[in-house]
This record gives sequence, C-alpha cells and structure tokens, in this order.
Amino acid sequence: MSKEKEHTRISELGEFGLIDRLTKNIQLKNESTLKGVGDDAAVLNYGDKCVVFSTDLLTEGIHFNLMYVPLKHLGYKSVVVNLSDIFAMNAQPRQITVNIALSNKFSVEAVEELYSGIHLACEKYGIDLVGGDTTSSLTGLTISVSVLGEAAKDDLVYRSGAKEGDILCVSGDLGGAYMGLQLLERENEVFKVNDNMQPQLEGYDYILERQLKPETRPDVIAAFKKIGIKPTSMIDISDGLSSEIMHLCNGSKVGCRLDESKVPMDNQTKKMAEELNINPLVSALNGGEDYELLFTVSPEDYEKLKNDPDFTAIGEMVNESAGAHLIAAGGSEIPLQAQGWNHQK
Repeated sequence: MSKEKEHTRISELGEFGLIDRLTKNIQLKNESTLKGVGDDAAVLNYGDKCVVFSTDLLTEGIHFNLMYVPLKHLGYKSVVVNLSDIFAMNAQPRQITVNIALSNKFSVEAVEELYSGIHLACEKYGIDLVGGDTTSSLTGLTISVSVLGEAAKDDLVYRSGAKEGDILCVSGDLGGAYMGLQLLERENEVFKVNDNMQPQLEGYDYILERQLKPETRPDVIAAFKKIGIKPTSMIDISDGLSSEIMHLCNGSKVGCRLDESKVPMDNQTKKMAEELNINPLVSALNGGEDYELLFTVSPEDYEKLKNDPDFTAIGEMVNESAGAHLIAAGGSEIPLQAQGWNHQK
C-alpha cells in the first residue's frame, strides 16, 4: 500500500515563501540576462541600453473590489503599479502590454471604461500600449500588465547594493493607501446592511486617492539625476515598509535600524487610524500600496538631498549580524518582520 504524498498548503509558505520555493533552482542560461528574479524587475542587455521588464497581476476579489473601485480608476492603477517597479530600478518605462480575462457580467462599455483609465495612465506617464490579449473568465475580472523600460547599465539600481553606514530614505509619506482601503471597506460593510446609507467619505480625499488612483514617482528619479546622486539600493513600497526593508537587507546582506519617530505619515492617515483605533505606524509598516520609493544612499550623497522636503531619512543600514530592528520611541528595539499584505491566505 503506497504512502500518500504529503501536500504543503500555500498559506503555510505565504507569498514570499512561495516565490522563493518556485525560483530557488532557476539557472540563467543567456548572457543577455543580467538580472532575473529577485528584484523589482528583470534586466536584459541588448545593446547600448538595458531593457528592464516587469509584470503584475490583479484579480477581482483578491486585489480589488468592484463594489467601490471604479473601473476607470482600476485601469489607471493597474498601469501605475507596474511603472513603479521600473522606476525602482532607476530606469524609465516605455511600453506596456495589457492582458485581461473577463466574465460575461461585463459589457463592452464597462471594458471601454477600464481601458479609458489605462489610456489616461499611458498619456500621463508617456507610455505606449503596444499589445496584449483578451480571454473569458468564470470568476470575474483579471488584469495582467507587463511593462518594458530602459536604462544605461551604469544607471541601474538593485536591491543588493546597500552598505553598512548607508542612510535609509523614503519619498513621500506612508500608510495612506492602507487607511484609504480600511475606510472603503468600512463604508462597504455599512452599505451591505443598509443600501440607503450614503458613504461617509468627507475629509478623506487624500487617502482615498492613495488607494484608488495612486501615482508613481518619476520625479524622484529626475531629482536623483539633477542633484547628481545614485542610490546604493532601491525598491518600491508595494507590500509595506517592513517587507521592503527586509528585501533590501536580504538582497544586500546588511541589517537595519528603523527609527519609528521618523516614518512620514499624512495627517489624514493618522486621523483615520485614530478613528478606527489602529496604530498609524502599523499602516505604514504593513499596509502597502503606497508606491513610494525606499532607497539607501551613502552619507555623502545624503548631504545633497537632506534639505528636500519630499525625502525623509528613516534609518541606517548596519552590519548583517545586528539584524533589522524598529527603534521605538522609548529606545527599545523590536525585530522587523516582513508582514506586508499576504495574497496567499
């Protein structure tokens, strides 16, 4: 009698664990592949400039809820989240392809509304839509966007370049997208009970836009070039600050000391967190979808950007043996964990 083969549930590994398991034995065979899995985008060398490639998948019921996400906003966001990966490599996006799977609940006009958001994002960021595919679905809507970018080889920034003593910085503010999602979820639950109730969204325009219509940061890449610096490592914040810091630490073989008091958050983020009895720091550490850029620079280069109000120094990279810790207000050290949103629940 044969012994039944044991099966591991995906939830036991989580998203990052599953990716590690599926990719750990990949061996690159082509000289043109400079960077495969393990960063924000793959890097391919085909001449004077490198091609930078990334792809992302958004699935109804997992990544978005059409009860409160307008199709035009969804189309726009599906492009932006991919462009962010290219900017995180210190590269420029140029072309996208869009693949969609649709159930029969969607009309032609609904699909046109989705694509109006895609076209709007292409227009704003100067991107060409060059192809894609459409198929049917039994479970709603799935969108897959792939993006091609370019950069000179020497301009590329990876997750693996941070060094002990580098300053950890972030653009913009964090946690807003997560709190915007909590607000939308709250009002959606109220609507389920009483569809005559009007949603209470006044005064929260900023965090709602951070969730429904996020923007990415080409201006940060332009600022680096203008002041003449190149980050030693960089990543975009899609899965929460704690997860992204751990990616940089693991990629660069360093540790980190993150100063709790320095993490930038907007007043609407803090106000919404207080209203929902949530520690606002949790939204920044674990919320994700902010699409800001997290990067490290040498102390010398930090002097060139420290007066820019759009950048905040939030910590320092230390020896790998020290690990990655959050330095709380009272001085206590709390180990950082990659607790970003887990799609594989």
